Amino acid sequence: MVSKQETGRATISEIAREAGVSVPTVSKVLNGHAHVAAETRARVEEIIARRDYARRPAKRRQKAGLVDLVFPGMGSEWALEIIEGVERVAQLAGYGTVVSSLSLDGSRIRPWLANVAERKSDGLLMAVYQLDAKQIQRIKSLGIPVVLIDPVGQPGPDLMTVGAANWDGGYSATQHLLQLGHKRIGMIGGREDLQCSSAREDGYSSALRRAGIAVDPALMVPGDFSIESGEAATRKLLQLEDGPTAIFTGNDDQALGAYRAARAAGLSIPEDLSIVGFDDIPAAEWVEPGLTTVRQPVVQMAETAMRALLRHLDGDEELPQRIELGTELVVRGSTAPPRKG
Repeated sequence: MVSKQETGRATISEIAREAGVSVPTVSKVLNGHAHVAAETRARVEEIIARRDYARRPAKRRQKAGLVDLVFPGMGSEWALEIIEGVERVAQLAGYGTVVSSLSLDGSRIRPWLANVAERKSDGLLMAVYQLDAKQIQRIKSLGIPVVLIDPVGQPGPDLMTVGAANWDGGYSATQHLLQLGHKRIGMIGGREDLQCSSAREDGYSSALRRAGIAVDPALMVPGDFSIESGEAATRKLLQLEDGPTAIFTGNDDQALGAYRAARAAGLSIPEDLSIVGFDDIPAAEWVEPGLTTVRQPVVQMAETAMRALLRHLDGDEELPQRIELGTELVVRGSTAPPRKG
């Protein structure tokens, strides 16, 4: 005897259960989306035919041709590079970009969410945010794809993220100084609430330990990624009785602050003090001497995030939860072997 389940008209949920796939995957097969494995598509199509599923015209959300890009603050070279990368990919795909600055812990989040919903944005890109469960739920209530760029902390499994290999960058910067012969290497950290800061510091510590050098807490000074904090931290390091011969800073702005402090102390770079930054902002190339730094692929991160958002909009379910792009050490004139004697 053939059961009703084998012969009767089926619902999309029943087809998904029988095929061992998700309901969205069945929906993609029904709507002709390309991003379904051939074997999966064939299995679903066979069940659709056998169960006499009545295909209905797909009801698709009308695309507005807009994506929202939001930052906690936009007064930096980093933010400009993010905007450049997002807009480059968005324009090629025929999308406009709405750029805004927003603090999620203030009263502006509700009207901002209402504005995003009202203009019917197709997707949302959020740069350098730390989201709690309530904020994630609010943002997901928009019903549009969301991608985080260089997020603060771990956003959990709810949202896709794109970032850089910060640990590798911190490791390569410190290893470069070790290979030059430096043993007393200072570290100026970034904002403590940022995941990238701790990752860069961990890379620094790991490189020292692998070289058989104990991590000296006195050589690690916190900062906030500003030029002023880099200058203040460098002054503190230079006041140590056994001070550093080299300093790795959490970003390039702090490195520029280290330049100021070194020169105010009458030190020559790199003869008396080697300095390595992180980011490779334009100023790193034209400052004198040129700053050795870890190049973070900021524009590429933004482009990758925008492409991922477009793939979400196309119904692609095979995207990874985290995409991490590699960093590159760029050696310029601010590093050299330490003075002998």
